[in-house]
Amino acid sequence: QVKLVESGGGSVQAGGSLRLSCVASVDISTIKVVSGLGWFRQASGKGRERVAAICTTDGSTYYAGSMKGRVTMSRDIAEKTVYLQVDRLKPEDTAIYYCAAKDVGCGLYSDDSYEYWGEGTQVNVSS
Repeated sequence: QVKLVESGGGSVQAGGSLRLSCVASVDISTIKVVSGLGWFRQASGKGRERVAAICTTDGSTYYAGSMKGRVTMSRDIAEKTVYLQVDRLKPEDTAIYYCAAKDVGCGLYSDDSYEYWGEGTQVNVSS
């Protein structure tokens, strides 16, 4: 019903920046409208960690403590795309970054409350 496709990952040196993108496509037959979108990340051998969230209604953004101050989430309604700008990257930011969407509510919800997930984009940060 809702397909999410991430892009923009890659290899970067510490201190660099990346802008991740997530394009959302909706099955027109269901006219599905999601309430919130979020970015999560998962490093090898670790659990999924929430990074940021945005409300589709008014664009309000929320940031989790671990990356707060270094990330900015934004949206382009016309392009059905959300972005995650990540600055001052650190080696510990190496992870797969996932985009997720939820039908109801928006904010820093846990990952199990999101109904739709992309396949992720790999970010590698070298020292």
